Amino acid sequence: MEYVAVGGLKVAAQLYAFIESEALPGSGVERNQFWQGFEKLIHELTPQNRELLAKRDEIQQKLDAWHKNNKQAAFEQYEQFLKDIGYLEPEPEPFQVTTENVDDEIILQAGPQLVVPVNNARYALNASNARWGSLYDALYGTNAISDEGGAEQRTDYNPTRGAKVIAFAKQFLDNTIPLTEGSHAEVTSYAVSNGEVTASLQDGTIVRLQHGERFAGYQGQANQPQAILFCNNKLHFEIQIDRNHPIGRTDSAGIKDIIMESAITTIMDCEDSVAAVDAEDKVAVYRNWLGLMKGNLTATFNKNGKVMTRALHPDRHYTSPSGEPLSLRGRSLLFVRNVGHLMTINAVLDRDDREIPEGILDGVLTSLIAKHTLKAGAMANSKKGSIYIVKPKMHGSAEVAFTNRLFNAIEDLLNMKRYTLKVGVMDEERRTSLNLKACIREVKDRIVFINTGFLDRTGDEMHTSMEAGAMLRKNDMKSSTWLQSYELSNVYAGLQCGLQGHAQIGKGMWAMPDQMREMLQQKIAHPKAGANTAWVPSPTAATLHALHYHQVNVAQVQSKLISSVQDQDLRHGILQIPIVPTLDWSEADIQAELDNNVQGILGYVVRWVEQGIGCSKVPDIQNVGLMEDRATLRISSQHIANWLHHGICTEQQVRETLVRMASIVDEQNAGDAAYHRMSDNLDGSIAFQAACELIFEGRQQPNGYTEPILHRRRLEYKARVTQQA
Repeated sequence: MEYVAVGGLKVAAQLYAFIESEALPGSGVERNQFWQGFEKLIHELTPQNRELLAKRDEIQQKLDAWHKNNKQAAFEQYEQFLKDIGYLEPEPEPFQVTTENVDDEIILQAGPQLVVPVNNARYALNASNARWGSLYDALYGTNAISDEGGAEQRTDYNPTRGAKVIAFAKQFLDNTIPLTEGSHAEVTSYAVSNGEVTASLQDGTIVRLQHGERFAGYQGQANQPQAILFCNNKLHFEIQIDRNHPIGRTDSAGIKDIIMESAITTIMDCEDSVAAVDAEDKVAVYRNWLGLMKGNLTATFNKNGKVMTRALHPDRHYTSPSGEPLSLRGRSLLFVRNVGHLMTINAVLDRDDREIPEGILDGVLTSLIAKHTLKAGAMANSKKGSIYIVKPKMHGSAEVAFTNRLFNAIEDLLNMKRYTLKVGVMDEERRTSLNLKACIREVKDRIVFINTGFLDRTGDEMHTSMEAGAMLRKNDMKSSTWLQSYELSNVYAGLQCGLQGHAQIGKGMWAMPDQMREMLQQKIAHPKAGANTAWVPSPTAATLHALHYHQVNVAQVQSKLISSVQDQDLRHGILQIPIVPTLDWSEADIQAELDNNVQGILGYVVRWVEQGIGCSKVPDIQNVGLMEDRATLRISSQHIANWLHHGICTEQQVRETLVRMASIVDEQNAGDAAYHRMSDNLDGSIAFQAACELIFEGRQQPNGYTEPILHRRRLEYKARVTQQA
């Protein structure tokens, strides 16, 4: 790789050119100040980063040794051991977070949250623009509406299905903005009069809203509005009226659509959903983030034979009930998720020619880039002058404290006021779950987000207790004691620390993007649990999940919970290790579990290593599309590693499964022109060998993470392609 020497640093030429010509100009940071300060920051903080990683290894070695030597120990002995080694930290004295200058999307509005790979400009724009989405499209195009009664989806418009969509939508209106009399299905026209919405029914009766305060604004003329805006539980939706529209002309009131405020916030991801292993990849990540922060990102692509260009949506403008101009943000409020503390990257070498921590690089550059949004005017991301960074995969309060020191140093480097950088803490590692309040305390002046991550959290559970015994089957994990306690504890700890009105308390991803009916039935549990955001896999899912936040007033749920959670301590439940008490699985059960795990591993890894796709919908063994990322890979690989270690299966059995599943994955990807078959040359397939390594070397991987193997194998594949070219 070609490097440019800058002081004591060596910066990959491609990254150096990006920083010099794109990131620094207009940021308000002078170049010499930046490079000198960047080198100083790296020199001071890198040793601390290494010490924290060494502490992880030390703790894991102690855990492994204890489990080997204390198979029959009582729970109290285990708990005391964890306290003795600093794994279980003392509970902090009661405190309340003090974060200031936080946008309303975080502290006032409850709603869906998207996570999207920022290196894909089209996806990034789709997610940013998913602040508003069509309810009619979301219902019509998914299984949220059943095919029964001739309502199947066809290549042409199916009026029977359309009628079901409209009936669903009118019921939503009746539930959310009920009329003083009758149903919205009976309305023949809407109007605005004296700051109120009136509706004419089929029998000529003029009615109003039962909750007039939910009327928020309109577009067009008051007596013939083109759109009427409503707000319920601080979440907006808009009835669009057009009697000349193909749908509007069939509707008695002329309604052509209902537009929902959907993805209130979005995480632009540099981490689990991204495959970025070198300077070339990182520049692609940072360049798209820069376009989002400046508000000028575009993406040109071919769709159905037409060349299309996508850009960020402008704000939406209305007339308020009092006749004043009203504008609402047209785009999702953006977080950026940096990588964790583990990985280093060759994009920058320090004064000793060592790779620098990738998390430090991300922190500095995503913050530098985000300074541009502070000057972006109407397209600015934050109205409060804040920059929102999610930090994943931290283990315990010492690692969170290090992130706080890093953010302090970045603010000083970039001439920012203290606490301009806000932090989101992913509660996805066991040592963080158990010590969540202590973690929050370390960033109490800048925290804006905590979120459960069942997938990574399960992977860490498996690796942490690898020596304790054979783990439950993956589906059985969902009903395990530790998981139920963990999910409750995240909300309770957040409320105990005063996050209500200061930060988001989030829940994890719905992983089945094609199963929207099931999502509508199940995901309402998240707002009911007191979470004011939860992850969804697509803009369409965000629109449908928004319905739940109209049904549940999360602020009221949280207020009720606060009075009952002050003395709740769920750490005892979180410490219940999910090992199977007795081995009663049949050979068919074991093989089915292996088939499912191996197929998922291969289906994900082959795209990661050979196509650089960090997150995708991967068909499982039943051909059900599941959103897969490094977190799901961590679970599957650690699960097999655990079963191998405890003799549930054999190495030969796993290798036979790998060979058989490689052929199945090849067939599932037969329609992908960029795909290279694994089964034709297993020894020569870098992706297949990476999958084997993830399983058979899984116990040796730091905390069970997949990144070291994936990065090395991706670099190997890129080098092979370069050589062949």
